[in-house]
Order: sequence, then structure tokens, then C-alpha cells
Amino acid sequence: MDNITIFVAVTAAAVVIQAGILVSMYLAVRKTDARIEALTGDVRAKVLPMVETAHSMLNELRPKIETAVTNVSDSTAMIRTQLERVDATINDVIDRTRLQVIRADELVGRTLDRVEATTDLVHETVISPVRKVSGLMQGITVALEFLFSRKRRSRESVGVQQDEMFI
Repeated sequence: MDNITIFVAVTAAAVVIQAGILVSMYLAVRKTDARIEALTGDVRAKVLPMVETAHSMLNELRPKIETAVTNVSDSTAMIRTQLERVDATINDVIDRTRLQVIRADELVGRTLDRVEATTDLVHETVISPVRKVSGLMQGITVALEFLFSRKRRSRESVGVQQDEMFI
């Protein structure tokens, strides 16, 4: 019986220890439960009103947000349409400007060709004959000067001889 008594005593001690552990676990769970209840009360008191306020604000703002999104979408479509128009207009202006530049270049080219042709014509019809007449006049002038200066030289040569004798 001695073994049975020791076995019963060890088993009793183990049961008492287990009961103590269970009691301490029960007390710890009660403390934790009390803390959780306090936190739950704080959450209900503070967080739930904010969540309800946010929910009511979302319910109130949902139509306005939907309207804003619709307006932004419509505005984007209008802007895209206007940009397409502006792009088409700018392309048209660029094409027209390019054509005008080509026309102006052709006009300037033709004008320069005409100015060159007119310059050649004036040179042939006016300047060349004037040069010829001017050359002829210079020739006549030199010839007349030569003739008149010869008569003077002959008169002056007599005077020069007298002047030379005087010196």
C-alpha cells in the first residue's frame, strides 16, 4: 500500500497544482477581460462616433463626388475635343504659312530675275552707249586740248626763250 499512498499523494499534489494554475489562469483571463471591456468601451465611445460621422459624410458626399467625377470626365472630353480643333487649326495655319512662304520665295525669285534682266537691259541699252559717247567725247576733248595747247606752246615757247634770257 505504500506505493499506492505515494501515488495518490503525488496525484493529489499534481491535481492541487493544476487547480492553482487553472485558478491563476482564470484570474488572468478575468483581468484581461476587464481590460478588453474597458478598451471596448473606449472604442465605442470614441471610435464608433467618428466612424458613424465618416459614414454619414461619405453618404452625403457621394452624390457630390459622383457629380465632380462626371464633371471632370465631361471637361476632359471637351478639352480633348478643343485640343483636336486647335491642333487642326494650327496644322491649317502651318500649311497656309508654308504655302505663303513658298509663294513669297517664288515672288522674290522672279523679282530678282526681273531686276537682273532689267539691269542687263539698262546696261546694254543705256550704259554701254553712254560709255561709248563718253569715250568719244573724251577723245574729242583730248584732241581739242592737244590742238589748242600746241598753239599756246608755240606762243609760249617764244616767251620762254625771252624769259630764259632774262634769267
